[in-house]
Amino acid sequence: MKDFFEGIQYVVELVLLNPLDELRSLELDSWFLANILNWAFMIIGFLAFLYWMKQLKTFNDRNEENRESTSHSFLG
Repeated sequence: MKDFFEGIQYVVELVLLNPLDELRSLELDSWFLANILNWAFMIIGFLAFLYWMKQLKTFNDRNEENRESTSHSFLG
């Protein structure tokens, strides 16, 4: 059973997390390269936000939303 867990440790530490260790080692050379994964997530989040706002605007322009105060039962 110990070999099984050591195998999991090997796969996670040396295979799955090795690219992240390589990115961390770039920190001395370039801060932007070391944080490329964070930049990618920020760009994806920003694009998703813009898409969400565009969809809200299209629904708002078509008046598809019920804006009455009683549109939801918990509002009164």
